[in-house]
Amino acid sequence: MADSNNKRIAKNTLVLYIRMLFLMCISLYTSRVVLQTLGITDYGIYNVVGGIVTMFTMISGSMAAAISRYITYELGKGTYTSLRTVFSSSVIIQMVLASVFIIIAETFGLWFLNNYIVISEGREIAANWVYQFSVITFAVNLISVPYNATIIAHERMNVFAYISIVEGLGKLAIALAIAYSPIDRLIFYSLLLAILAVIVRLIYGAYCNKKFQECQGKLVYEKSVLKQIFSFAGWNIIGASSAVCRDQGGNILLNMFFGPAVNAARGVAMHVNSAIQGFVSNFQMALNPQITKNYATGNIDYMLELVFKGAKYSFYILWLISLPVLINVDFLLSVWLADVPAHSSNFLRIIIVFSLIESLSGPLMTSMYATGKIRNYQIVVGGLQLMNLPLAYIALKQGCQAESVFVVAVMMAIVCLFARLLMLKPMIHISIRSFISYVLIRVVVVFAASFSFTCVVSFLFKDGWAGLIFNTIFSLLITIVVIYLLGINKKERHLVKGYIKRKLNDKNNK
Repeated sequence: MADSNNKRIAKNTLVLYIRMLFLMCISLYTSRVVLQTLGITDYGIYNVVGGIVTMFTMISGSMAAAISRYITYELGKGTYTSLRTVFSSSVIIQMVLASVFIIIAETFGLWFLNNYIVISEGREIAANWVYQFSVITFAVNLISVPYNATIIAHERMNVFAYISIVEGLGKLAIALAIAYSPIDRLIFYSLLLAILAVIVRLIYGAYCNKKFQECQGKLVYEKSVLKQIFSFAGWNIIGASSAVCRDQGGNILLNMFFGPAVNAARGVAMHVNSAIQGFVSNFQMALNPQITKNYATGNIDYMLELVFKGAKYSFYILWLISLPVLINVDFLLSVWLADVPAHSSNFLRIIIVFSLIESLSGPLMTSMYATGKIRNYQIVVGGLQLMNLPLAYIALKQGCQAESVFVVAVMMAIVCLFARLLMLKPMIHISIRSFISYVLIRVVVVFAASFSFTCVVSFLFKDGWAGLIFNTIFSLLITIVVIYLLGINKKERHLVKGYIKRKLNDKNNK
C-alpha cells in the first residue's frame, strides 16, 4: 500500500515537474516581454492594482482550502453520494461568493483604488480598466476552484499539467500581442488576461463534466454540508487573511511609501521566486492528497511519515534551485531584464529565504486541514501572521528601507513554524522533538554547509557566463553531497544506494 502510494506520488511529481519546467521558461520570458513592453511604471501599476483584487483571496483562499479538503476526504473514504453533494455544494458556494466579491470590489475596492493608491499622473483611467478586468479574472477563477480541486483530488496531475500548459502558452501569446495593441497597452493586456481566464475555466468545466460522475447532472446540496464547509472556511479565513495582509498589504505599503517603481521591483522578485517555488509546490501538490486520504482512512502513522518526509524534501528541493539563484542573482536579473528595477535583487534574496522557511510548513498545514479541526490553530497561527502588516508599517514609519517589509515576514515565518508544531501536537499527535531532529536540524546543517562552501568558491568566479555556469554546477554538486552525507539518515542513504544500484544493473543488462 505504502509503496504504491509512494510510486503514485513520484509519478505525479514527475508529471508536475515537466509541466513546471515548461511553464517556468514561458513565464520568465513572458514577464520579460511584458516589462519591456509596458515599462516599469505601467508594470508597477498592474502589480499594485491587481494586488487590490488579490486582497480578496482572504475569502476565496479559505473557501478553496475547505473545498479541496472535503472533496479529497470524501474521495479517500470512497463515498460517492457524499462526494457529489460536496462538489455540488462547493460550486453553489463559489457562485454566491463570486457575486458577493463583485459587489464588494465595485464599492469598497474601487473607492480604495481611487483614494489611496499612488498612480502616475495620466494613468488613472488605465488603472481603473485594469482593476475591472482583474475583478472579472478573479471572479472566473473563483468559480473554477471546485473543478481544480476535483482534478487534484483524483490525482489526475497529467490533465492539470496539460491545462496549465495551455494557460501558459496563452499568456505568452498575450505578452507578444500587446506590442501590437490597437488601444492602450496596459488596458489591452488586462483584457486579454480576462478572456484567457474564461477560456481556461470552460476547459476545466468540460473535462470534469465528462470524466467525473460527481460533476455531472444537476447541482444538489445539503444544509449540513454547506454548514461544515462554511464553518471550516470561516475559521480558515483568519489564516488566509493574514497571508493576504502580509503579501498584498505589504505591497500596498511599499506603494504608499516608495511609489510604483518599487512595486515593479517587488513584482520582478515575486515572479522569479514563484518560478523557483514551483519545484516544491508541485511536489507538495502531488503529496497533499495522500496526506488527506490516509488521515481519512485512519492510517495516521503513514500520514505522519509523509508529513515529516514532505517537509524535509520540500526544503531540499527548493534549496537545490535557490542556491544558484542566490549566488548569481545580480547577473541573472541583468540577463533576464534589459532594465532591472532598483531593489529587485535584495527583494529576491530575502523572499527566497522566506519561501524556504514556508516550505517546511506546507505538509504541516495539509495535515491540519485533513483533521477539519482548525479553529484554535487558525486563531493562534493566523493571529501571529496578522502581525506582519503592523510590524512592517512601524518599520517603514521609522525610516527603514523597503527591504524591511520582507525581513519582518521572514522573522514571523520562523515564529509561525514553531507555533504550528505546538498547535498540531494535540491534533495529530506529532512529535515536536522528532520533527526538530529529523527535519529542522538537518535542513539547517545542509543550508549552512552548502551555502558556506558555495560562497567561498563563488569569489573565484565573479559575474559573467563562466561564473554562472561554474557556480551553478558547483552549488548543485555540493548541495547534493551535503544532503546525502548530512541531510538524510542511514535508512534513506541505504534506499538511495539501492536505487542507484538497480538502475546501473538495469542499464548493464540492456
